[in-house]
Amino acid sequence: MKKLMDLITEVVEQGFEACGYEKSLGKATLSNRPDLCEYQCNGAMGGARLYHKAPIMIANDVVAKLADRDCFEEVTAVNPGFINLKVSGSFLAGYLAEMDASERLGIPEPEKKETIVIDYGGANVAKPLHVGHLRSAIIGESMKRLSRFLGHEVIGDVHLGDWGLQMGLIIEELKDRQPELPYFDEGFTGEYPNEAPFTIGELEEIYPAASARSKTDEAFAKRAHDATFKLQNGDRGYLAIWNHILNVSVADLKKNYGRLNVTFDIWKKESDAQPYIPEMVQMMKDRGFAYESQGALVVDVKEEADTKEVPPCILLKSDGATLYSTTDLATLVEREKLFKPDRVLYVVDKRQALHFTQVFRCAKKTGIVRPETELNFLGFGTMNGKDGKPFKTRDGGVMRLEYLIKEISDAVYEKIMENRSVDESDARRTAEIIGLAALKYGDLSNQASKDYVFDVDRFISFEGDTGPYILYTIVRIKSIQAKYEALEDKFTGKAELLPAASESEKELQLMLSRVSDAVLSAFEEQAPHKICQYIYDLSNAFNRFYHETRILAEEDKERQAAYIRLLSLTRRILETCIDLLGFEAPDRM
Repeated sequence: MKKLMDLITEVVEQGFEACGYEKSLGKATLSNRPDLCEYQCNGAMGGARLYHKAPIMIANDVVAKLADRDCFEEVTAVNPGFINLKVSGSFLAGYLAEMDASERLGIPEPEKKETIVIDYGGANVAKPLHVGHLRSAIIGESMKRLSRFLGHEVIGDVHLGDWGLQMGLIIEELKDRQPELPYFDEGFTGEYPNEAPFTIGELEEIYPAASARSKTDEAFAKRAHDATFKLQNGDRGYLAIWNHILNVSVADLKKNYGRLNVTFDIWKKESDAQPYIPEMVQMMKDRGFAYESQGALVVDVKEEADTKEVPPCILLKSDGATLYSTTDLATLVEREKLFKPDRVLYVVDKRQALHFTQVFRCAKKTGIVRPETELNFLGFGTMNGKDGKPFKTRDGGVMRLEYLIKEISDAVYEKIMENRSVDESDARRTAEIIGLAALKYGDLSNQASKDYVFDVDRFISFEGDTGPYILYTIVRIKSIQAKYEALEDKFTGKAELLPAASESEKELQLMLSRVSDAVLSAFEEQAPHKICQYIYDLSNAFNRFYHETRILAEEDKERQAAYIRLLSLTRRILETCIDLLGFEAPDRM
């Protein structure tokens, strides 16, 4: 199904063509003067230069050709040459009926369905999720849902950090605490225990203790490095501990990501890329891409057009150790082998932009990915406190994600109980639903690359550009639908969408027609905030219509049924969009 804007453009183009003018001059856009018209075309201004004719004369020619087109209620030429367009009520109602009958709201499928890998989450094993993990998870989940909704094949990958020095630190700290464990007995040949020698709570205490100790105890720091080396070279006991760390961590991570309504299709890890590194490095050497510089093995990735210095991509340090760049390149090798993706999208802190520039260029230059494969970086800004600095706990620490979720859920619960709007037995679950919406919308409504201030009071407000306001609009529609169903005197025929009976109804219908534009631009520009902006505008349009229209008191039963169908379409669009953002609406608020 074509977008309404495209249909209008086609008609206006035909008008220009019928007058002997260039067809491309007929591009329609949303009006920048909605008080005068709904759409406009400025092509006559460009035509004046081509045809050496006054733009108002060209505009008048075209308007004469468009006067009898049934898609327009009014077409006028305005000095110095603008063409103002108002859509006819019957054409708009028919377009919405076609949208409503479509499985995907008339949103067109992509010309080419892509296989897309989205790398988001980026948690480290043995460490709890904290606020620094929030944006990657929320934005990545939304991009996954959006891409999948449009018909693409999507693989969401958490890409866990599991192969670095933190493993060696944990192993050595555990060794000092429990030296009797069989993992540290080099002569042990039996089966290692199936149960981990630590809980998630103990593990999350072990790592920071070991990390702090390594900063003051040089001998311990060296032992940790040696343990990491032994692990990465296949020490049997250390691999068994590593597997315990993974199993305990992943179980906890799944639980906490679940609280965010975030899921992954695969749980790949840094370690999964390790087998690909030796062959990859050798290929780069053999083909003359990799060379030694100050003891390290590097690949030049600078380009002539660079205005800033882009250092070489380091493959191996002077001691032969790998870096994140090595692992990320090897992961691309693995993804190419497993999925042959058309696109790989990384949802990572924008401060990593240079790293990904180096990795992407190296991957393209060396042929790790095919020339047509798109490598995209969606860099996000930081979540800040009201002081404008990165968000911290009251005592200055980094807040665990589960505590942040609880804080916003508790704030919503208190608000619900103050208003007594929901039974106490349902209040907790309702607060969780609204709290998650407040948190996600508060994040996603900002352009991803921008920093934003985390403000619980603003986020949980039921008014303004907030998640709860969107949910309240949906709940209001549900309530009207339920009351309508309870009416004894209802229209008995098939409810149809009718031409708008008021300005506010037409404004709502026009907003509903623009869902394709919002969803497609959000995907193409990797910008979930475009969906937030759309549903905020749609909610405003609906609430204006609601306040100005006696829906349940309408005496014309056919018109009343048309109102209810319009409400149903509004609810369907809002619920589809919030699902793309990764949250849902409660039944009551």
